[in-house]
Amino acid sequence: MTEDCLFCKIIEGKVPSEKVYEDTAVFAFLDVFPASEGHTLVAPKKHFSKFTDMDAESVASLFEATRKITAAIEEAFSAEGSNIGINDGKVAGQEVPHVHVHVIPRRRGDGGRGIKSIVWTEPDTANLKEVAEKIRRSL
Repeated sequence: MTEDCLFCKIIEGKVPSEKVYEDTAVFAFLDVFPASEGHTLVAPKKHFSKFTDMDAESVASLFEATRKITAAIEEAFSAEGSNIGINDGKVAGQEVPHVHVHVIPRRRGDGGRGIKSIVWTEPDTANLKEVAEKIRRSL
């Protein structure tokens, strides 16, 4: 836990929240500025600032809990689907530097859009082989 992290304080019970789920590795609570009814944040209890800092076991725990919570939210709110995503880093819109997954229930006609509406730079698609190779080299 990090002393000055808002989500660490929420997980420790020092800041109130509407908890919806907790296990040994994960804590989930309602977003106080929801995009839709039931918008939930799923966070690892262990502090990680960025998704890429997480170890495989923590990622597995986080996403298994996210899967379970998403199913429950969709059932509870008769949602037809959900947007599930992470803002990783300040430039990507991460407001609290503690990894968390947004689960945003969706309904037909709700006015929302898909993940690609976050950013659209229209990159050149003629060089997909080079782009893929660049990623493979970094792996």
